[in-house]
Amino acid sequence: LFYKGGGAMRCGLIGRRLGHSYSCQIHHALADYSYELWELEPEELAGFLEKRDFAGINVTIPYKEQVIPYLDELSETARAIGAVNTVVNWNGRLVGDNTDLPGMLALIRRMRLTLAGKKVLILGTGGTSKTARAAAAQLHAAEIYRVSRCGKDGAITYPQAAAEHGDAACIINTTPCGMYPDVDACPVDLEDFPRLEGVVDAVYNPLRTDLVLNARRRGIAAEGGLYMLAAQAAYAGALFRGCTASQAEIDLAYHTVRRQMENIVLIGMPTSGKTTVGQLLSQRTGKTFMDTDAMVEQAVGMTIPAYFAAEGESAFRQREQEAVAAAAGAGGRVIATGGGAILREENLHALRRSGRLVFLDRSLDKLTAAADRPLSADTDALRRRYTERYDLYCAAADLRVDGDGTPEETAAQIEKEWTT
Repeated sequence: LFYKGGGAMRCGLIGRRLGHSYSCQIHHALADYSYELWELEPEELAGFLEKRDFAGINVTIPYKEQVIPYLDELSETARAIGAVNTVVNWNGRLVGDNTDLPGMLALIRRMRLTLAGKKVLILGTGGTSKTARAAAAQLHAAEIYRVSRCGKDGAITYPQAAAEHGDAACIINTTPCGMYPDVDACPVDLEDFPRLEGVVDAVYNPLRTDLVLNARRRGIAAEGGLYMLAAQAAYAGALFRGCTASQAEIDLAYHTVRRQMENIVLIGMPTSGKTTVGQLLSQRTGKTFMDTDAMVEQAVGMTIPAYFAAEGESAFRQREQEAVAAAAGAGGRVIATGGGAILREENLHALRRSGRLVFLDRSLDKLTAAADRPLSADTDALRRRYTERYDLYCAAADLRVDGDGTPEETAAQIEKEWTT
């Protein structure tokens, strides 16, 4: 429609490192234009833009500001923010826009946060922080402070934020702190901000950073950046096609990428079928299957009963925690956990970063005591474990499914409810 090269619209994403991008999946779900990933070194940027061999591109780190000198026109939004994430080729003229702003506004509104008259702290001073500042201003925040380690260019430092702005109502994180693979990092201690009403984190991998999980544990509304990613992509796709993005398209983009990124984590009693159901789910969804008990056995070079006998339960639980962290470290997986994995909060925390926990609720009379289950080797021990853990499984689960049917029936039920 706008592409001077003719033929099918050629669109894509430019950035320096794009290995973890989900943009292709999102845009292919939205429309039938071609969408590619173009990794560019800084010295390649000018030549790529001057060639103009595309209908539209998205722009990510580190080029959101660097592309501006090569553009013929900027939208009001892009000019106000000083950053571009979408470029459309209008018959040879490159027009820069910024769909990150409506994307962030869509996320904040989805969370039902009210910023009007409130104090907002924005962590970071890069391009996304400019978007966050514009969003907070558009939502009529009373005070907006940018926070950085050095406190330059009008920003305050993290110690200043904690000491002087503990009354902040909202924190928006625009730093990469907590992003995969550095998932254990958290930019601030939420104890310093007792009046928080909401936490918005632009990081979307993992789906829920420690900042988000810590906020939720305190009863604070908190979301990662996946919905913002999806919404900005829907808005950009509409610009490519010369139309307006609908809520249905935003929802489609969000559910498309969430289904691909999110782990399905199976919890439940020994012999409830987690491994068998997990393998079936892996086949049905295309996700990688991982079994934390099998990972432990591979790591220690012996069976779990043998390791229990040699080293004891405490040593096993530590090995299990390491296996859970490794399995949960990336998205797009089906993870079968050991029956006691839910006993450690560290395991639940790691699994929740990028997963939803599904409790296979199989009736006690359908479970089997087995010699290879050290803590449920006989019927009495199995009954005790069931009584001790049942409420813990229910409390940990995001979804509880009836596990009394066949593995095929259970897998089909989980897939149906998980994709809804």
